[in-house]
Amino acid sequence: MHVTRAVEMNRFVMRAVSTGWRGGYVVGAIALAALFLASASCSVAQTAYYRHIFFDNGPRISTYYYSSGKAVEPSALEVLDKKLPLSSDVYFTPPNSVRISWRSNAGGTWAAQIKVLAIRDREILFEGDTLSFWLYSEEKIAALALPGLRLHDTNRGFSKEIRIGEFCGDIPAKKWTRVRIPLNRIKPESVTSFEVHRLNSMIFEQGAADSAAHTLFIDEVRIENAPSSTADSKSATPPPRNLQVRAYERHVDLGWDPEVHSKDESALGRFIVYRSFDGSNFQPIGMQTPGVYRYTDFLGKMGQKAYYKVVASDANYRESAPSDIASATTHSMTDDELLTMLQEACFRYYWEGAHPDSGMIHENLPGNDRIVATGASGFGVMALVVGVERRFITRAQAVERLNTIATFLERAPRYHGAWSHFMDGSTGQSLPVFDVMDRVVKLVPQGRTIEEKPKIREPTRNGVRQVSQFISTGVFDILIRSRLNHTRYLIKDACQ
Repeated sequence: MHVTRAVEMNRFVMRAVSTGWRGGYVVGAIALAALFLASASCSVAQTAYYRHIFFDNGPRISTYYYSSGKAVEPSALEVLDKKLPLSSDVYFTPPNSVRISWRSNAGGTWAAQIKVLAIRDREILFEGDTLSFWLYSEEKIAALALPGLRLHDTNRGFSKEIRIGEFCGDIPAKKWTRVRIPLNRIKPESVTSFEVHRLNSMIFEQGAADSAAHTLFIDEVRIENAPSSTADSKSATPPPRNLQVRAYERHVDLGWDPEVHSKDESALGRFIVYRSFDGSNFQPIGMQTPGVYRYTDFLGKMGQKAYYKVVASDANYRESAPSDIASATTHSMTDDELLTMLQEACFRYYWEGAHPDSGMIHENLPGNDRIVATGASGFGVMALVVGVERRFITRAQAVERLNTIATFLERAPRYHGAWSHFMDGSTGQSLPVFDVMDRVVKLVPQGRTIEEKPKIREPTRNGVRQVSQFISTGVFDILIRSRLNHTRYLIKDACQ
């Protein structure tokens, strides 16, 4: 998604510079920087999803960043720039899997490490009683020839070696095999304690020295509860509805209704996106996590027509019936159209990524569902003005969202009249995200939030209840007393 719009905005920057457009360098650079911010997933954070997922997919590049590998001769392990390669040809869920290719010889050894995905504010604390992952090989691999597995936690503890073959037997040729290892079968070996629910990395190690070349593909590594006897009898997940696609110059944006699945996202494992260039031969091209109802497909050229359908996949990877098929064709775009594309993408970050209860903006996406930030929410309020002006949303929608934010802030705790930097988006509780001093107000983010509220008055002047109340509250007293000249100017402008 980042690459998609970056390519188009890079063309916009070059166009601005080459034509001598006044301020082209500056405006183009700012637009490109804003682009990457806007390309984040536009929905709620997925804390529940990341309580279970260790690895699902990597970016569309040759190696997986959160990996490493090494070998001691005469054994061998395939690595690229000291990383494990990703395969875009073989995968259980699209678009790729991790590939481990090795040769085990007597007197040598090798180790291939896959680390947990690091996300800001993610607490590494998995939920479940079973480690689950999928393996695939083009040729049969006997259980005794499979590598060993050792787990490491976030506090440098580690487990005894796990013999994978004891839990899955032989790996058949050309068939994905699910491996389930009960956590109570995993024993510690480190001097320090080992907490498997704080899994930080899994290391595949040399097993039997059979001197044969082997390749395993690894996908969908999770910690989850063992399936109950009634799991397979549950009704199928409903299909996504109202699939909409919109083509730009080199990519296509997909979106579908959230109402069908948002009420019970725990029953949803993922969305799978299928694409066809002829309207009949559909292939899976990617997946989307629960809580996100958009997907971007980069086609790379103009005049390319593509057809799409989306399915919902449950925890057991059973797919729903597909959505209706929708199609679009990439086309050339003017400068104004490129800017509108950028503005709408930026707007969607704040509109669709807001906390569902408070309307405030999450600290980061994906991230911790609880955390909202006052500074980011100020930008979110200003985005409402742009959204109404550009007709991305209606005035009534903007008023409703602003009233939600104002109602939340009325209830949230204040310190000498000002709100804390980070808060719980449901309760308003102050949250020390970086350190204990985060309980104290940070005045610049506070100024951003307050600055934007009077600005919203004009485009929604007949619908806002609470905005004027903020101008007379004690928050302005503390901000005016601040030594930050920037904040003084914000307050002066806001009160005029």
